[in-house]
Amino acid sequence: MTNNIYQFSAKDTLGETVELTRYKNKVVLIVNTASACGFTPQYQGLQNLYKKHQAQGLEILAFPCNQFKQQEKGSDEEIKQFCDLRFKIKFPLFSKVDVNGENSHPLFAFLKSQAPGILGSKGIKWNFTKFLVNKEGKVLKRYAPTTKPEAIEADIEKLLQALTYEP
Repeated sequence: MTNNIYQFSAKDTLGETVELTRYKNKVVLIVNTASACGFTPQYQGLQNLYKKHQAQGLEILAFPCNQFKQQEKGSDEEIKQFCDLRFKIKFPLFSKVDVNGENSHPLFAFLKSQAPGILGSKGIKWNFTKFLVNKEGKVLKRYAPTTKPEAIEADIEKLLQALTYEP
């Protein structure tokens, strides 16, 4: 098994399969999101980062999830409409997924194994947990839901400027 995100695919909000190889040589921030969460305003911070750094190679992948207090009840179409109208997001929005449990999307099982949480915890604790991936598809870091997107900007800029990541 390879040690990067490129082995995975996911469905977008239109039901189309997106191979993550599409994001090779990009810095990727993967986020599990929800429309009715106290952290939902982070969509704006994510869009600001995307607008500022997309041209240099940043991609943000949003995966709606309804596993935390049922804060993402809508259909994929309703979620997309909400994000378009409220935050005008331009980064990719994927079909709703589970991030924990036996039905966890394989990408999230991989992300959790590569970047465990506090005290080695594998589970995702809440919406807007973020995973930073370098240009080679390696998962470098997990950020807590409380970490605002702008607080990750310096880490993103370092990766965008790097030719390759040297651990």
